[in-house]
Amino acid sequence: MQYKPRALDPVALEQRFRARSLEAPELKAFAAQVGLDANRWAAAGLDLPALTAIGCFYNPELDVARARWKAAEAALIAAGVRPNPTLNTGAGYARMPDSPQIFHLDPSFVIETAGKRRYRVLEAQSSAEAARLAVIEAGWQLRLRVRDSLIEYVFATRAAELLRAEEAARAQSVEVLEARFRVGDVSLPDVEAARMELGAGRLARKAAEKQAVEALAALAADTGLPAAALAKSEFQLPPAPGAPESVESIENAGLLHRVDVRRALAEYAASDMALRLEIARQYPDIDLTPGYAFDEAHHKFTLGPALPLPVFHRNRGQIAEAEARRAEVEARFTAVQAQAIAEVERAAAAYRGSWEEWQEAARQLAAQKERQAAVRKTFEAGEQDRLALAEAAVATAVAARAELDAQKRLQLAAAALESAVQKPLDGEPPIVERAAAQKDVKK
Repeated sequence: MQYKPRALDPVALEQRFRARSLEAPELKAFAAQVGLDANRWAAAGLDLPALTAIGCFYNPELDVARARWKAAEAALIAAGVRPNPTLNTGAGYARMPDSPQIFHLDPSFVIETAGKRRYRVLEAQSSAEAARLAVIEAGWQLRLRVRDSLIEYVFATRAAELLRAEEAARAQSVEVLEARFRVGDVSLPDVEAARMELGAGRLARKAAEKQAVEALAALAADTGLPAAALAKSEFQLPPAPGAPESVESIENAGLLHRVDVRRALAEYAASDMALRLEIARQYPDIDLTPGYAFDEAHHKFTLGPALPLPVFHRNRGQIAEAEARRAEVEARFTAVQAQAIAEVERAAAAYRGSWEEWQEAARQLAAQKERQAAVRKTFEAGEQDRLALAEAAVATAVAARAELDAQKRLQLAAAALESAVQKPLDGEPPIVERAAAQKDVKK
């Protein structure tokens, strides 16, 4: 094996980043590997599985985790090798008329005892498994960020649409009030109050539009794409979350799916193997050193095994350090498990509360729509004026925004619950498990 240089060119890397797109053949091939059809994204829109796969392909954070995984597997190769033998040679000259040449060959073979090589391999295997699970854990964290950004973008876009409708209704109300003020039917403070509400609604609409732009930029950053690559894309929200009763089984089985819990278990297994290795090292290896020498025309053969004498210590210091590290990893596992339980319980409670809030907001919106329909009927019958109709439209728009906000909080609560149990609530295929754990991702 020879050294192969790999120079970093920041300018070329930037150009490659800006050239990324949803039409890249490498991305489509990667999507096919994880069970997705990238050719349908343009027509059907980008949903959460598609965005997750794109992020697993382009996001550099997963590249870092994958590089650590490869390094851990390389360490596994190093752990399994046997010690190379050594050869000590020498030659000389003696002022002897019969045999002036002198030379010797002294090879040395190390025989490992007490199963040290096996413990090294088992420790490296556990460390490699922990590194693999760290890649999947990074994928789950990426999926949560992608989902949050997707929710923010979609709901900011919908909020801007509702605010535009509310702005139109408020503008109509101001128009009616201004006409009445001109004939003396209403006072100026009533007109000014309506104008201020119209201005506040206009500011809220612009804020929602700004939030949508920022959310799209965040979504592009999460997926590892330039913002221009997503500018013309259509997006799909995850399916509407179910009632709290439908996620109780997922909540109960949450710890079985937590990657950080499984990773902590793998790290504990590695620390336990490291302790076993240090205990095995208190038994010395055998250094077998056969030798051959030619001296004074005589062939001399020797066989001298060498053993280090455990006189001053028997690896007690290293054993104590390994025991302390294992105790540390054990405490860390307990902390990770306790944190996982708390996250699942907290996320489940938040989801139940958000569900009830959304249900109430939906009921209020339905009731307001019925009131607006009743006002419209009386308006068409000549029993109500345009101001009542405009005010009813404003009230419906306000109720619709409240329902939209409640629906957004429910989606965010569902995202937090999925992140806590690390299992999709809607039965989505495990895209994260397949996409994140791809070793070789060509970009």
